[in-house]
Amino acid sequence: MDIYWLGHGCFRLKGRDATVVTDPCAPATGYKIGKVAADIVTVSQDSPEANYRDAITGEAKFLSRPGEYEISNVLISALSTEPVSTDSEATSDSKRNVAFVIDLDDVRICNLGNISQVPAADSAEVLSGADVLLLPVGGGEVLDSEKAAKTVSLLNPKLVLPMIYNTEAATGQFDPVDKFLKEMSIEAKPPEQKISVTKTNLPADLTVALLNYRG
Repeated sequence: MDIYWLGHGCFRLKGRDATVVTDPCAPATGYKIGKVAADIVTVSQDSPEANYRDAITGEAKFLSRPGEYEISNVLISALSTEPVSTDSEATSDSKRNVAFVIDLDDVRICNLGNISQVPAADSAEVLSGADVLLLPVGGGEVLDSEKAAKTVSLLNPKLVLPMIYNTEAATGQFDPVDKFLKEMSIEAKPPEQKISVTKTNLPADLTVALLNYRG
């Protein structure tokens, strides 16, 4: 499986049998992801930052609700990570977050989407133990570096790919990825254009890798 970061929270996971795109983002985020072919699209939040459908070509299946799915030999579990508020104003659809666990090419990927809080114990049980974790780290309306580091410790992935942080392209107000790396006491290698992941080449120890965005 080849993993590309297109910008913001949008990744392209290209497997043998299917291509999965996560959270296609609108140009207003600063990232121009162009037209992207996909078989499956996961949408963590109903907002232009995560549900820009104009970017997707092909007969893609869009997944935006909790549930269990099997599409093109890809198994996907989706769950809500932030419950609806109990006060007088219910949380809007644009603020809710759905996380996805994707089994593709014998590799398990956990995409936390636009999560803003460390996962609760019941959610962590489903999300933990993934091979690859797609993790927001930039703060604001998503995890900041401290919460992101706690989430890594809780979920125990092998490979962490940070997302939703400050870059030269980003229009949102986010912290740089260096703040997360410092929190983790990890020095990442220079960003790569893509990462090729198989069950046999996963790192033995926790690794944080950076990708160049396209756009």
